[in-house]
Amino acid sequence: MMKALSLRGDYVMDIIRGQKKIEYRSWQTKYRGPILLCSTVKKVHGAVPGYALCVAMIKKIEWNDWDQCYYWHIEPFEKGSSYLIEPIHVKGMQHLFNVDDQLIKPAPFVKYSPNDAAFCDWWEDKIEPLIYE
Repeated sequence: MMKALSLRGDYVMDIIRGQKKIEYRSWQTKYRGPILLCSTVKKVHGAVPGYALCVAMIKKIEWNDWDQCYYWHIEPFEKGSSYLIEPIHVKGMQHLFNVDDQLIKPAPFVKYSPNDAAFCDWWEDKIEPLIYE
């Protein structure tokens, strides 16, 4: 079983693109390691509602006095490991939850690469049809 976390869909897309590296939470966990990122079912323009799209890593969690919340440092896997996955429909939950490993199929790409023609074809086939406009 893989640990999973529900986030707003636009936040998952930002993490995939490397634009978001910190998730803000009011709670913490002792868990560090691979995390399946699942978008909530809330329909947000440009996001994929209700699907798991990638695996990232929780590297560290620290309390921030200024914001009065925990900063979860989320990073993509190291080179050569799975990051994007074939989209799977997931019903999210509050806090961490488990998803069966057998459902998680690595994509043929390690990370978001908009300059790669093969990646773009895969993205257009697998992800774009699921994006809420």
